[in-house]
Amino acid sequence: MSEKRRRLLPIIALCIFCALIGGFTSAAILKYVYADVFDALEAQPAVVAAVNGNTDSNNSSAFLTDSSSTQASSSPVVRVAKEVGPAVVGITNYQTVYRYRYGSGYTPQLVEAGTGSGFIIDAKNGYIVTNNHVIQNAQKITVSLSDGRTLDAKVVGRDSITDLAVVQISDTSNLTEVKIGDSSALEVGEYVVAIGNPGGNEFARSVTAGVISATNRTITVSNRVTLYNMLQTDAAINPGNSGGPLVNYSGEVIGINSAKYAVQGFEGMGFAIPISDATPIIKQLVENGVAKHPALRVSISDQYLQYAKQHNLPLGAYIYEVDPDGPAARAGIQRGDVITHVNDVRVRNATELIGEIYKHNIGDKVTITFIRNGQTKKVKVTLGEMIP
Repeated sequence: MSEKRRRLLPIIALCIFCALIGGFTSAAILKYVYADVFDALEAQPAVVAAVNGNTDSNNSSAFLTDSSSTQASSSPVVRVAKEVGPAVVGITNYQTVYRYRYGSGYTPQLVEAGTGSGFIIDAKNGYIVTNNHVIQNAQKITVSLSDGRTLDAKVVGRDSITDLAVVQISDTSNLTEVKIGDSSALEVGEYVVAIGNPGGNEFARSVTAGVISATNRTITVSNRVTLYNMLQTDAAINPGNSGGPLVNYSGEVIGINSAKYAVQGFEGMGFAIPISDATPIIKQLVENGVAKHPALRVSISDQYLQYAKQHNLPLGAYIYEVDPDGPAARAGIQRGDVITHVNDVRVRNATELIGEIYKHNIGDKVTITFIRNGQTKKVKVTLGEMIP
């Protein structure tokens, strides 16, 4: 070995020794300064062992696999999908169209006019709830079940005012029905799950999750029907979801998906009929085939509103016609009166008045506040039945 190399060896050894001393010293200082972090890192193998049932702290892949499967199995959305999914059905509306055939002229043909969703409320009798607009004008209705069966269905009852309908299938073997919840106690921000057939049976029982974005919304749907007290949700609702259930994390139906805000630039604005509002209508449809609604039996107009704003007058529902045999007339309400309150609830237009009246039942007594010739008056009215 050369003289030069012999001189370098002690220097190299000294460098290595200094590096080791510096490393141990730095580690000691770091452990003292960041004691909490090191304690957490030292405790981590115990967590892995508790999950995996062994003491192999290097088995990190097993820990991750077990953790993810545990989270999936405990997810409320997974549980809701498994519980409620089998009760959700696809509904197909068939209508007759006339098509030209050479030598035969125009001949009728039954074709698919649209699809929607529904859910089984009575497995024993085969009753299924959906939206009225899903089965409107149908000459034939079929129901697709979760087990792959497709069955013919008949209309039990339908109501255009609330956009609700009940259909029935005759084969009731192996059916699953939903649990009905209480939508009256819902709060904004509660988690919900929507299940339905967006785009038809190809995407049957699709599940989307979100929250209750708002309550007591009023919307007008495409067929000019105004729906009141609607639930707003950001759970994705698409064409074909109509009639499907909106479900809480307890697996209870709290709404019936009915519409979405289909304006360019807006997302996450779907609407559902509250189940507590729908249940009395559904019961009437099953028992009678039709639903009855409360009414004042007056004709109202919003043309007054512009005049009221220009002249700084109170807003309200302007009465331009009164049924002489109706409850409003019997209470003394006249043409030209402007209704401003139902009980203690303020109403500023015709839509708000109708919405408040629909919250009551036929035969209920309500206090109507109105303005006549600049004077405020109050009367008691016993609600009558709406004439179709």
